[in-house]
Amino acid sequence: MGDPQPTAFESETVPDRSAAPASGTADQRDRADLADGTESLDTPDPAAERERIRAFIQDAVADASADGVVVNMSGGLDSTVTAALAVEALGADRVYGLILPCNKVGAPHARDAEALADALGIDHDTVHLQPLFAQFGAVAPDRFDLHDEPVRSGNAIARLRMAVAYLAANATNRLVCGTTNRSEHLLGYVTKHGDGAADLLPLGHLYKTDVRALAEELDVPAFVVEKPPTAGFLPGQRDADDLGAPYDVIDTALRLAVDRGLDAETVAERVATEADGETVAELLARHRATAHKRAPPPMPEGRGN
Repeated sequence: MGDPQPTAFESETVPDRSAAPASGTADQRDRADLADGTESLDTPDPAAERERIRAFIQDAVADASADGVVVNMSGGLDSTVTAALAVEALGADRVYGLILPCNKVGAPHARDAEALADALGIDHDTVHLQPLFAQFGAVAPDRFDLHDEPVRSGNAIARLRMAVAYLAANATNRLVCGTTNRSEHLLGYVTKHGDGAADLLPLGHLYKTDVRALAEELDVPAFVVEKPPTAGFLPGQRDADDLGAPYDVIDTALRLAVDRGLDAETVAERVATEADGETVAELLARHRATAHKRAPPPMPEGRGN
């Protein structure tokens, strides 16, 4: 495809936070390599996707007559790739980063996000949400207590983050640029009106493993690519634990079941070296159960009498 394009990460300002060298990414180290005969699936070309997404962001912002985008940055893979692509598409001066930690677990990730935002050259602010979340919990009805309720609390924090993002977007005539990928989207691993809310989703068509390949195309720092994916709400929390499998397994199963329309039994047979039939069945059940997260709110049909 010609000479390599310059990336948004040519800055020397990103510190090397990598641990000792490891072979493969976190997900890849969680499983054995695919055995011979495992289903081979076509994956998008990272260079082509880079161009496609850049054009998509440019068109979305132009169509809305917006001045740029707001990206909630967590220090993780998806938000870093999203911010880098937005910078390539619009220029650093039209991308604003928000870093929104809410507990001690999120503090190291927030520092990573700040370093990445600096490396991208974008304007950014860090807002600690704990006081806001505490006040929210204090005024909520007692019957909806948030103490010792990690799912309920995590959803509330995700929605507070999106409220801040839309405040920034409204104040600066920008669009909220979401960071959800296709794996999360198909499994409903998002919070409604939280991280699932956005004006555009540049990575919404790419599986997590595709995003990882795109990150390498963009020269995203290795410590970001190698981070175990996590929602960051609880100590030791990992996406693989929440979802029951690493993304390498998840993406293969979803490509076969959703994209190719194969039944659960056939999918289980084709990923048998990676996961058992029960894991595949649970993933596909989760996909079906979260369909409401991928659809607009239902309305009565017709206009009545």
